[in-house]
Parts: sequence; structure tokens; C-alpha cells
Amino acid sequence: MAMLGAIGFSGKAIIVKLAYRHGVDAVTLLMWRMLLALPLFLLLAGWAGRGKPRLTARDWRDILVLGFTGYYLASYLDFAGLAYITASLERLILYLNPTLVLLLSVVFFHHKLQARQVVALGISYAGVVAVFAHELSFEGPATAIGAALVFGSAVSYAIYLALSGRVVQRLGALRLTGLASTVACALCIAQFALLRPLSAAWVPEPVFWLSVLNATACTVAPVLMVMLAIARIGAPLAAQVGMVGPMSTLLMGYVILDEPMNAWIAAGTVLVLGGVFLVGLKRGAR
Repeated sequence: MAMLGAIGFSGKAIIVKLAYRHGVDAVTLLMWRMLLALPLFLLLAGWAGRGKPRLTARDWRDILVLGFTGYYLASYLDFAGLAYITASLERLILYLNPTLVLLLSVVFFHHKLQARQVVALGISYAGVVAVFAHELSFEGPATAIGAALVFGSAVSYAIYLALSGRVVQRLGALRLTGLASTVACALCIAQFALLRPLSAAWVPEPVFWLSVLNATACTVAPVLMVMLAIARIGAPLAAQVGMVGPMSTLLMGYVILDEPMNAWIAAGTVLVLGGVFLVGLKRGAR
């Protein structure tokens, strides 16, 4: 389940890149993804909240903050960035999340970096720089714009991860995911209503079916599979199994999108995975 969940999350970038070929923009595509996922997240929140205490004002405040940072802002920046960079580079940047959480803990929670963690950070970011530099030489300044947007997405989601620990303990992982995702769905739909005319919702048929696939197989289903996997094998092992994600994106991008695959990209991927693995080992040991 951890492996399938990681592959499902990775497939999102492939679907977004395919949809962009039909002339749709990030705001419209994100609206369709969240509109179709909304009923499923409502069901998840209702099912996970059975027999639980009613939500307090503090709970709703935390849910709104986490829904904005972890699912709305992170998703929008990610979709916008994918208009400029390959799916492979996008996945590598997003996979820096554990290192970003570590850096946030240093800045805001006075965590002290260990020597192994410093090495892990250097390895991970060297891998992203290698792939970024390779893509920059072929795609030009647009690569910098896309990478900045996706990195902003990674930072936004890292903030969500850093802030969600106590809320997860209070509400439960599935209930929080369902509620925070519901907030994000409402924000994405409202964003579309404010920025686009209603006629923009009429998209080509392939975009609609790609959005159905994105909402189910690449959004709701991976959340459930990863949560169920963590319940059975623990978070550290589930995270290590999840390293199949960047590799699956690389392969799907090569096969489906005809994206390049060469020594630079392979080396960068290995470096990022190696650095994140070292961070995961340290966290798991504690």
C-alpha cells in the first residue's frame, strides 16, 4: 500500500502535464481536481469522525491553517510550476520535504543539526541542483520560474507537516486529512470563481477524465493507502518505501511524456533519494 500510494502521488504530475497539452490553465485544472475530490474527502472526514468529540473553535482554526498551507497553497504552486518544468524535476523538488521540515525545526524549534543530517542535506540539494542545471541549459529561464514555484509548494507543505503533529494527535490522521482537504477544495473552487468566468469550467473531454483520474487515483486513494500502510508498518518504513515515488515519476515521464532520461537526471535522483534516506534513518532512530 505504501508503494502504490507513492506511485499514485507521483502520477499526479504526469496527469497535469498531459492536461496542459489541451490548453487548460492551473486554476481551472486545480478546480476540477478538487471539485471531484470534495465528496470523497467529505465522506472520509465523516467516517473518521464517527464517535469522536465535536470540533472546537481551536480545532477549526488549526484545520483552516493546515488546509490552506498543506493542500491549497501547496497544490496551486505545484500545478503552476508544472507548466514550466518536467515532471521528474518537480518530483525531486517535492521530495525535499523531509529536509525542509528539518530546516524549519532548526529555525523555529531550536533543533540542533547533527553531522549526518548536514551531510544528508548537502547530498539532497546537490541532486536537485544537478537536475535543475541540466534542465536550465535546455529550457532556459522558464525552468527557474517553475522550480521556484514548486519549491514554494514544497515549503508550504513542509510548514503543514511541521505544524500538524499536535493536531494529528488530537483529531486523528484520517479525520484531519479529510477536513483539511475539504477546506482546500473550497478554497480552490472559490479561487476559480473569483479569477475565471463560469464558461472557463467547460474543458475538453480528455481534461475532465484526466481530472477524474487525478482526484481519485492520485489524490484520495494514495492518502488512504499511505495512512493504512503507516498503521501496519510504521511511518519510517512507509517513508522509505515511498522513495519509489521519484523513480516512478522518472519512468512515467520518460514513457508517457517523452521526457529525457540521462546520466544527469539519474545521478540527481540518486543523490536526492540518498540524502532523504539519511534524514529518514536519523529520524527513525530517534
